[in-house]
Order: sequence, then structure tokens, then C-alpha cells
Amino acid sequence: MVRVLILYASLGSGHVSAAKALEEAFLQFPQVEVQCEDALSHANALYRGLVTRTYEQLSENIPLLYKAFYEGSDIEDLERSLENNLAWATLEKPFFRQLGKMVSDANPDIIVSVQQIPSRLLQLLDPDEAISPPQYVVVTDAMVHSTWINRGVNGYFLPNEISKRTLVQRGIEPDLLHVSGIPINPEISKSKDRDQVRSQLGWSRDCPVVMLLGGGLNVKRVRSVVKDLLESDRESRLLVAAGRNEELLEALEDLDSSDTTRLEKYGMLANIDDYVVASDLIITKAGGLITSEILARGTPMVIIDPIPGQEEENADVIAAAGAGVQLHLPEMVAPAVRFLLAHPERLQQMRDWSLALGRPHAAQSIAQTILSSPSKADPGQAADSQAADSQAADSMATAS
Repeated sequence: MVRVLILYASLGSGHVSAAKALEEAFLQFPQVEVQCEDALSHANALYRGLVTRTYEQLSENIPLLYKAFYEGSDIEDLERSLENNLAWATLEKPFFRQLGKMVSDANPDIIVSVQQIPSRLLQLLDPDEAISPPQYVVVTDAMVHSTWINRGVNGYFLPNEISKRTLVQRGIEPDLLHVSGIPINPEISKSKDRDQVRSQLGWSRDCPVVMLLGGGLNVKRVRSVVKDLLESDRESRLLVAAGRNEELLEALEDLDSSDTTRLEKYGMLANIDDYVVASDLIITKAGGLITSEILARGTPMVIIDPIPGQEEENADVIAAAGAGVQLHLPEMVAPAVRFLLAHPERLQQMRDWSLALGRPHAAQSIAQTILSSPSKADPGQAADSQAADSQAADSMATAS
């Protein structure tokens, strides 16, 4: 029996979704036992509340400050970034006294981190809690920030070739880098026919369908976009999925279908993948997980209001690949949607490019690679080697 411990931090839903996708993928293999843990649930309540509130406030209410912090903390020099991450872990360790015990009690053969906090804290386990299984990091954004890089990592699983080149340039050994894509629900790897799904939903095959994923978007901006879309001069179906954002549903309460556009408003959608498959176009933020799921289904995107930092980078990668368009002005959303729906050949190109960029089998690929790795206890990591070489060059001595 191989015991796999998956660690995440519940800062945003993306890390949670990635962890759950990996858990399901690992469990598809025989003789594998999986334990999936939120590192923050093993942290001091004061720290947990502070970190969660700070992340939400900065990313949602003070995005420019969040961007400055995000970009300022991305350190290109490998040794400096390693030391910086270790310093953060040293500051955080007193608030995670239960984390080491949990890891020790789990006694895993493999550890997989899908967020930076648990990965860096693993460097500082107390001697009586220390174990030495191979540790892997799964990056859940389209570009890799230096806070993902730590000592003691046996392999990194990356979203694309761009992120791999970035880490190679920063000094990480290429052999440790695997371009896998971001892990998404393995269910999405199963083929679905759009016409058949539309039939199951009771929709016409020919009527264009636009879905707006508004759960994480500014309520006033979403309302403005919806009003503009209702003024379409051609028949269409507009779906607004608010998720857990009850405020958004209240803000849209007085809006109804127009003569040309049928408006449907939803909260949580249990079968959201069916709606993604059935849609011609999806308006969304640029979260790493949701955009990966949409790409895997080949549905074109209109991206609005990405959080400065990692979501802007996600949006840039998608737009550069031709799988979506990124808009900064809400007033431009309706004209862009109308243009794309009026040019089916452009939409088809975007579908093709989406499928080329999407990696529906990412979770299974990551699990397969880790379980088949010949090294089950190799503590070596390119960052250690690179740091040692740098110190040797500086001191003209041999680093051990």
C-alpha cells in the first residue's frame, strides 16, 4: 500500500479543487491510500483568520496593492528566493504547531503540495516529526512564482512550457520539471457531445448560448454587462451562474429576458461541466482551475476583471494562445460577444486553440508520473545543488 498525503491551503477555491482532483486521480490506482489535508486547518486560528482575510481584502478590494506585493515578491535569483521562502516558513512555523504532528501521524510514502504554504513549511519539521518521503509540488497558476520553489522538492508539475522555461532560467534542473497542466476533475477527461448535452438540458441546438460565471466578479460590473447583453439584436440564451454570491442574484433580481435574449439565473450548479460543454462562449475571471476546466472542454472565453498578479498572467497565456480574449472595460463585453457569435469561423478557431492548450488528463498524468517515479526517498533537489554551486564559486571552495 502506497500512502499519499496531499497538502493544500484553502485560500481561494482553486487549490481545494486541484487537491480534490489529485485525490480522485490517485485513488484510481490500486494499492494507493490518499489523505487530503488543508494545512490551514492545522494552523493557529488567529493566523488562519488573518491570512484568509488579508488575501480576500487585498485581492478583491485593493488589487493594485496585491499586485505590487505579488510582483515584488517574485525573486529571480534562485538562492535569494530559496532563502526568502525559508524565512517566511520560519515566521509561520509557530502558528502551525499541529501540522508536523499530522504529517508524522500520516506517515506518508509521498507528499504532494498544491499550494506554497505547506510546501515551504515541510522544510522545517521538528526532528521528532521529520520524515523523508519524496515531495512534489503542483503549480496551480499559468505562470510560476518564485514562492513555489523550495528545498527538498523531488519534482514540479507545471501548467505549460512557458513556466518550465522560467524555472530552467532560474536554475532548476530540467529533469525535475514536468509539464502536466493544472489538475482538474478527472470527470472532465470524459468526452461529451455538445448537441447531446444541449438536448438533455432542453435547449435548441442552433440558439447561441453565452454563460457568465459571476461568482467572483464585482456585482455592479456584472449587472452592467448583463444589461448590455440583453440588448442583443439576435436570438440567444444568456446564463448567469452566481455560485455562492447571493448578493449577485439579488442585484439581478429585477432583470428579465428581453425580446431576443432568454436570461437564466443560477446559484450553485452541480453539473456546471454540462453547461460549459453546451455553451458557445463563457465570460469569466481568470482563476487557474476554472479556466483549465473550460480549456479542457474547448469552450472559448471572454476574460474580465482578472485579479492583478497570477490571474492577469493566466489571462495573458489564454489570450496569447488564441483561446480567449481579455477585456478591461465592461462596456466592451457585449460588443465582443456579438462579434464572436456573428463570426462562427473565429469561434471555431478559438475552440481548436482551447483544446490545444487544455490538458484534461492532467490529474491522472501527475498521479501516474509520481507513482512510477524510481526515486522514493531521494532528498536531492536542484535548488540545493544550484545554491551549493553558487556558494562554491563565491568561496572558491567545494560545497558539500
